[in-house]
Amino acid sequence: MNAAELIKSGKAVLGIEFGSTRIKAVLTDDCSKVIAQGSHEWENRYEGGIWTYSEQDIITGLQSCYSSLLTDVKDKYNTDITCLAAMGFSGMMHGYIALDKDDNLLVPFRTWRNTITGEASERLTKCFNFHIPQRWSIAHLYQAIINGEEHVRNISHITTLAGYIHYRLTGRKVLGIGEASGMFPIDSEAGDYDAGMLDKFDELIADNNYGWEISRILPEVLMAGDDAGKLTGEGALLLDISGRLQSGIPLCPPEGDAGTGMAAADAVEARTGNVSAGTSVFAMVVLEKELNALHEELDMVTTPEGKPVAMVHCNNCTSDLNAWVGLFREFAESAGIEVDNDRLFEILYNKALEGDADCGGLMAYNYFSGEHITGFNEGRPVFMRKPDSHFNLANFMRTHLFTAIGALKVGLDILFKEEKVELDRITGHGGLFKTPVVGQRIMAAAMNTPVTVMDTAGEGGAWGMALLASYMINKKPSESLGAFLSRAVFKGNNGITMNPDEADAEGFDRFIERYRAAMPVERAAVETLK
Repeated sequence: MNAAELIKSGKAVLGIEFGSTRIKAVLTDDCSKVIAQGSHEWENRYEGGIWTYSEQDIITGLQSCYSSLLTDVKDKYNTDITCLAAMGFSGMMHGYIALDKDDNLLVPFRTWRNTITGEASERLTKCFNFHIPQRWSIAHLYQAIINGEEHVRNISHITTLAGYIHYRLTGRKVLGIGEASGMFPIDSEAGDYDAGMLDKFDELIADNNYGWEISRILPEVLMAGDDAGKLTGEGALLLDISGRLQSGIPLCPPEGDAGTGMAAADAVEARTGNVSAGTSVFAMVVLEKELNALHEELDMVTTPEGKPVAMVHCNNCTSDLNAWVGLFREFAESAGIEVDNDRLFEILYNKALEGDADCGGLMAYNYFSGEHITGFNEGRPVFMRKPDSHFNLANFMRTHLFTAIGALKVGLDILFKEEKVELDRITGHGGLFKTPVVGQRIMAAAMNTPVTVMDTAGEGGAWGMALLASYMINKKPSESLGAFLSRAVFKGNNGITMNPDEADAEGFDRFIERYRAAMPVERAAVETLK
């Protein structure tokens, strides 16, 4: 069956992911190959001291992205989508969406980017003896309680962005276990929220007499492959404003971008890992056993099947790097030079490979927002150098590539050097790896570990979500997600592996020493540039 026939017969699979700057839709065939795509660009707002996307932004973005997919399908195959075999939705992990009994948003969506829950994070970490990152939904909820916010009393349901979209389309208050692990700690053996910690939280807030227990306002936890409901008539009209899409389409459990990244990188089994580098950057390492100690720089989450994962998550990655590339684009345009955007990135990224191993003494911080791993609640992008630093274009670009994953390296050094975690392979994906070789080589130097990039690396989380939807309807009896991915998706696709260059790795270590030492400059920038 060709792609047009497959779409007409309703056998295609849809995955949509809400990223930080783009909502992306991917339509796949019965072999999980991408046959059509759609997208919608959007930006978070900073309003009232909160990073947020409005409810209108979310819904119109969803509709615009799906409409873009329909246009691509029409242009390529001269047909329309009226039915699908399955679909799934994912979004930026963590954050806080609170709804009342009538499903109204009680406060604007608080995204993962906010670093306003430090007190809650510290108290809960001590109470649970388990690291609760500032981004997690439970930290946002408890901070609202500490702050005495009136809306807490009216909460009927809290969820994440992925869970909110899924609820609007199906009426089911559920989350995939990987996404749920960014709301509240998970007991991997039980496949549910940690019961002891649920009780501790209820005890912690008992004097407030809110009239709800934490277990009653959290979404139900589902495993990859579980039935997560069907598209309702109202949901179909919300997604497809043309009215052509039929209701009744099965949906898989909604996941976060970490879970879709693991699926897209075939990194869901122990001793595998993946690193996703775009607007933010995170590395996921599937563990053989629990870590020896509590590390506040590391988050403990799970795979879409509930296996324990150590996660190093950094709020900032390519935003500042992209801004500098935009400055070079503006110069080229002012000089009357037309340059393709991909070509501009290729030129500047490859120039970085000509630089000194340690960036020639240059230093930068890419902190658009706070960075919990290095102890910043706010950020200010900073570039600096000494008068005798080796200042040229190659070192300038290399510095911005290094600092894009500088905070990540701080966290990974704990995992690899202190906890002695070992990996068989780690896979890279995301915008940093779009230019061949460069991002892969820089990441291999930072991790001092071989990094593999597959030819599907550019497909991203929306494709990973489509894979999870396909797993739900196409898995064999008792077949694990890892086995399904190996059999039905990645068989024969070994990708391109790059070993770390010794000089690059040593240079990155010297850069990180200066990175740590110069942090008072970044702190001064935050304090003085109000």
